[in-house]
Amino acid sequence: MTAGLFEGQYVWHPAAGDHRLARACVDVRAGRYLSAHDVLEEAREDFGLRAHRSSVLASEAADSDLAERWLAEEPGAEAALLWARVAVLRALRAADGRDRRAVVLGRIALAACERAAEMSPADPTPLVAKLTLARYHRTRDPAPRGLLTAPPGPWALLARILRLDPWHREAHHRFLAFFFSRHGGSANAAWDVAAFLGQRAPASSPLRLLPLVTLVQDHDPAAPLAHRTWEQHQWRTTAMGVYENWFPHVAGYRFTPVLDLAYLAHALFMSHREDEARAVLTAMGPYASRMPWSAFGDPEEQLTRVRRLCGLPVPAA
Repeated sequence: MTAGLFEGQYVWHPAAGDHRLARACVDVRAGRYLSAHDVLEEAREDFGLRAHRSSVLASEAADSDLAERWLAEEPGAEAALLWARVAVLRALRAADGRDRRAVVLGRIALAACERAAEMSPADPTPLVAKLTLARYHRTRDPAPRGLLTAPPGPWALLARILRLDPWHREAHHRFLAFFFSRHGGSANAAWDVAAFLGQRAPASSPLRLLPLVTLVQDHDPAAPLAHRTWEQHQWRTTAMGVYENWFPHVAGYRFTPVLDLAYLAHALFMSHREDEARAVLTAMGPYASRMPWSAFGDPEEQLTRVRRLCGLPVPAA
């Protein structure tokens, strides 16, 4: 993965350094699906890349009829996957917007996910898409042993996914999000799940970031000394562990993992490890994500402030 140099402007598009995906997004916006097929097919054996590409393509296709048209004209595993992703995205938007069509769209999305899973039984991606919907159904399977709060949730679906890919990044993040307070969960449950899942993961896995993601979600700027939370030994050690054990592997990625890098850079900066934060921000190149910066204010302003304090170039005023 070569992110490229920062040349004075941020690139917010989620395709980031995946140039083939970026070109496919242009085609999708123009109503063409051939290149979308190619980039998804190419990623059949790389579940992390397939999840990333299908999610980004769905965000481009959700406001058009491309996914439905592709599935009707050339049905196949890639068409079914994109349709599942698009259907889930539409269902989420409807539910969040309290649209009266939310229930119907949710049923369509569930059916689309199961159809895609049946067409590619070895691919966890359709099941990960289905997991995204779990917070609206409040699935309440009993938790496995080892969690202090034993929070019920979509554990059976997670187990089904992990049998296909034990360390699937998006699956873990979607599952953790089920327990966030803003999705009807609780802070205690989210902390418990983040610790449980993060500690299970290899030291070299980006899943070790899960507790730091929860820390941002739980951040209360009105709390006394809230900004100093990351200075605590526990969080500084967590951030440095990810920096030392996962960050060196990023150069071998087929796309720039912008969101994970952003959480790591933020945690390092907040724990006063500016040199390490500078290295992570440099690896991101020009690519930027809204989170975690938007939890603390305007994301561009927050990212610019951190880059400046780390001695890195920032966009011109």
